[in-house]
Amino acid sequence: MQVNWREITHARNSFAALYAACEGEGFRLRPVKAPESDVTCYSLNSLNAPHLRAEIASAPCTTIVGGPHATACPLETVAYADYVVVGEGEWTLPRLLHALEAGEAGEIPGVASRKEGLRPPDHTVYLPAYPPFTHFKGYLEISRGCPFGCAYCQTPRIFGHRMRHRPVDEIARAATAFRDARFVTPNALAYGSDGVHLRLDKVEKLFQALHKNRIYFGTFPSEVRPECISEEALDLITTYCANRRLHFGAQSGSDRVLKALRRGHTVEDVEQALDLCRDHDLLPVVDFIVGLPCDEDEDEVATLSLIREVARNGKPHVHRFIPLPGTPMARTEPRPLLLETQQALGQLALAGRITGSWDDPERRFFRNHSDVLS
Repeated sequence: MQVNWREITHARNSFAALYAACEGEGFRLRPVKAPESDVTCYSLNSLNAPHLRAEIASAPCTTIVGGPHATACPLETVAYADYVVVGEGEWTLPRLLHALEAGEAGEIPGVASRKEGLRPPDHTVYLPAYPPFTHFKGYLEISRGCPFGCAYCQTPRIFGHRMRHRPVDEIARAATAFRDARFVTPNALAYGSDGVHLRLDKVEKLFQALHKNRIYFGTFPSEVRPECISEEALDLITTYCANRRLHFGAQSGSDRVLKALRRGHTVEDVEQALDLCRDHDLLPVVDFIVGLPCDEDEDEVATLSLIREVARNGKPHVHRFIPLPGTPMARTEPRPLLLETQQALGQLALAGRITGSWDDPERRFFRNHSDVLS
């Protein structure tokens, strides 16, 4: 049975991980630019899903769809796909492929189909059981899960609230494929910990094991949380790592809004992180969300003030709120921006002081429609 993987720009890391998992079960996923027989797999997010729905519905083959959108909306997705993999795919996808090959694809935990409905997953992936990649390289995924419950975020809803980590020796083994070591994790500084009580000793052991690599830690896609930034943490990064910038999320300049978002940190934590970055000669790259439904005018003004503060010695990354399915804010709508905010963000962008897409959220994921299908 030939199993294909539909190439989608922002699913490359998922492809690398699932190729490795399926290869271990005797299936080699073949990259394709259009659906082909016998089976074609897709990984969808909430922005590319509408663009690919018609293609999947009319595909001349069996279609399997996973990813954050399919996980959040399995019954909607199974209306146009043959099978939907819900949650983590390393165990479920090969299990489904074996069943399809045997002609016995009935009730499989973690799979939805029109005939059988949805059976919830019966497992959590044990990271050491799977390599982060094999033939097709991806980032080094070192952790999954997040103990925080940010109201706009899909991560804890897909991967759970308990952090899981890949062992240092396995990370080091995979890193031999690269000169530069770059990571995937919800919070880089939480490596080896429960995500709340940091274990920087384990972070240092990871750095020491990667001494042959040029390490980039706390940069996309391994951002950190502002309250995790400390003198000790930044001493480790400046000692062992090549990056001279640190990426973390502020999201709002209002403590009221941060509390409503369940962020678990304060504006003071953000300001302290900015000071520490400056003291350690690191450029802070700071995420903000504008147009939040819970914003009032004064909250938006406070956020704009913090964006301006970051722009003096750092780089704000500003994007417009997107209601993601499966999150507490899924059914909310973005709040229109104040004219003052629109004008100020435009001026900062023209001056090269900020990046992001606060007017067109889809630009975060692809520059034009053709990128969706590349």
